[in-house]
Amino acid sequence: MTDQVERPKPPGFPAHGATALPAVSVDAVNAELRTPEGFLGDQASSGAFKQILEAWRKTLKRVDDEDPLGEAPTARISRRQLDRLLAEGDAEVAGLVHGVVEEFAQGLATVIRRLLKLKAWQDTQRIVVGGGMRGSRVGELAIGRAGMLLKGEDIALDLIPIRHDPDEAGMIGATQLAPPWIFLGHDALLAVDIGGSNIRAGLVRPHLKKAPDLSAACLWDSEIWQHREDKPGREAAIDRLCDMLRDLLRKAEKRGLAVAPFIGVGCPGQIEADGSIARGGQNLPGNWESSRFNLPGRLCEAIPTIGGHPTMVVMHNDAVVQGLSQVPWMGDVERWGVLTIGTGLGNARFTNRGK
Repeated sequence: MTDQVERPKPPGFPAHGATALPAVSVDAVNAELRTPEGFLGDQASSGAFKQILEAWRKTLKRVDDEDPLGEAPTARISRRQLDRLLAEGDAEVAGLVHGVVEEFAQGLATVIRRLLKLKAWQDTQRIVVGGGMRGSRVGELAIGRAGMLLKGEDIALDLIPIRHDPDEAGMIGATQLAPPWIFLGHDALLAVDIGGSNIRAGLVRPHLKKAPDLSAACLWDSEIWQHREDKPGREAAIDRLCDMLRDLLRKAEKRGLAVAPFIGVGCPGQIEADGSIARGGQNLPGNWESSRFNLPGRLCEAIPTIGGHPTMVVMHNDAVVQGLSQVPWMGDVERWGVLTIGTGLGNARFTNRGK
């Protein structure tokens, strides 16, 4: 495979991984909090939640010789199942779920305390929480409880769930990577959200006539591929992604939607200005950190034009892009951040521009 070289961007397009975006400045991305035992962020991941649940189940089985959740492995118990048990289960089972939520919230609050001590995170007024945990009632309760714990320590911080469904926020946020003029004369844009388990591609409608601040932006159509189950190589994964994008373009053409010649991409890791991934891509299929691999260039190579115009690609860290979906509702604060609780804990801190 030869090197993929991305075409130069017209004026007004931010660089990949840029610190200055149209609406915000990116102050910090994926701050790493280390302890002697490892990364502190591991205490506030989906895996940590499962570990807490497993520990509780083992303890209860030793005491009562019975597991209130039955024989199902912890890995198979979804947060939505826990939501149902919380609402409909007997008092003991609901108490178990509340105990897990409380312990997880304690870990999340610990992580946030440490983040707020970092220079780039000082004076943060609000943190929005996305990722898979936000998409469940138990996740929302954990977020709310962590916020109360922090306020109980006189930490003046709003901790709230991200507004959009976390499966959609990582694509809707791509609208904030594009210069505003790109939407003129276009009905939609392509967005990609790459994760350690799934790759999502979608068509986002900005709906500027409804709301010039992009608060009405929504996902028109999307495709998801759970690549972790298939275990593809890197090139096979990119080929599949490009097929997903082409399929979405065909659907848009059938519906008469004018798609902007732009693809916004959220991807794990430290994104360099040339579109390479310096580090943090270890959970992706294959070696995405190779000096000979450039995802934006690969996308431009596969989809050279959209609507007769050269395709432009802007890529940023996935936590940043998910956080950007919240921009229209952050006008009442100046400094804010995002946490994405999934396979790992992503984070980013922003300052609104023009304040």
